[in-house]
Amino acid sequence: MRVKVQFESNGQMLAGMLETPEADIRCYALFAHCFTCGKDIAAASHIARALVAKGIAVLRFDFTGLGNSDGDFANTHFSSNIQDLLAAADFLRQEYQAPAILIGHSLGGAAVLAMAAQVTEVHAVVTIGAPHHAKHVVHNFSASIDKIIENGEAEVCLGSRKFLIKKQFLDDIDTHLDHDIGKLKKALLVMHSPSDSTVPISEAEKIYRNAKHPKSFVSLDSADHLLTKRADSEYVAETIAGWASRYIPKAEQHRVPVKKGHVIVEEKNHVFTQHVSSDSHYWLADEPTAVGGANSGPDPYEHLLAGLGACTSMTVRMYASRKKLALQHVRVELSHTRNYHQDCEGCDVTPQSMEIIERKLTLVGDLTKEQRQRLLEIADKCPVHKTLHSNLQVVTQLLPTE
Repeated sequence: MRVKVQFESNGQMLAGMLETPEADIRCYALFAHCFTCGKDIAAASHIARALVAKGIAVLRFDFTGLGNSDGDFANTHFSSNIQDLLAAADFLRQEYQAPAILIGHSLGGAAVLAMAAQVTEVHAVVTIGAPHHAKHVVHNFSASIDKIIENGEAEVCLGSRKFLIKKQFLDDIDTHLDHDIGKLKKALLVMHSPSDSTVPISEAEKIYRNAKHPKSFVSLDSADHLLTKRADSEYVAETIAGWASRYIPKAEQHRVPVKKGHVIVEEKNHVFTQHVSSDSHYWLADEPTAVGGANSGPDPYEHLLAGLGACTSMTVRMYASRKKLALQHVRVELSHTRNYHQDCEGCDVTPQSMEIIERKLTLVGDLTKEQRQRLLEIADKCPVHKTLHSNLQVVTQLLPTE
């Protein structure tokens, strides 16, 4: 689920994108993008979506003066970036949950290293292609430094865009040169490509050398600085999720004692999401988001179809194995419809309907026509099929509350 959000930093409204998993949220992560980039850069988007698939919610936002955020980029500096990150962390803390993971790409990596100690809830920090100190970013406009110092400002070309850089930016960066990564007191993952032509891997070596354990280093092989290849950004996200699992709170799993052969269903969020437990398994049932659910599990009819489909496939396989038939693969596709009959008796008073489960069976293998026909007949003999066609009664009892 993607939600556009806004929060205030130093009197400016910053625009963000919060992406959350459909099911349980393991924790929240705050992502800081690279210098002059925006929250919608491909790497940030790919990493966020891949982390969401792992149950980690991600907030990425535009720093002051960039993207959809208010303010003038020319009046910003490294300190204001840190303040923006702290404001974003506070927004998550107030509206959702404080971030447990900080992720910084390029200069964003230097920024999260500089502010991480101020967010006590953070357990893990990740840098991607980050410089050891923010001053490294100056090499992007080194030819204009003298002009900036002489005139107080200069327009520089960064990538394909022009930005106004003021002397206050250079002065502010100098105030952060004594930042001690060794005092971080957070788990640190340093990720860098040896072929990064924007920030050399020697910068990552400095970060890693100055940090204290627990710390880890992962080489991104041939990835470029901006992780423009989706495969590279997805690998980064997969690695972050696996590494961070050692340091973030584990997702709680609903566990109740269940007798063998029984199933217990009880509410999870008091809307549609349900805990479903058997004696040795646990899963979720839900409804689609279109009808107000969270889509965190199959809906009730999908469970019904799955039960019939699984039983059908198992029964066909058991028969084929016993008869030594050349059956290679079984596939069962099911759907449920409710057809109202206009010509039924009494329809004008009480509408009648016929419920239909359509079952399509695919049998792969060197089978004769007669064998295929026999397997089709066997499909109708699966226990769940027989139960649905039997004189089934559902007896409901109201139990006293404890």
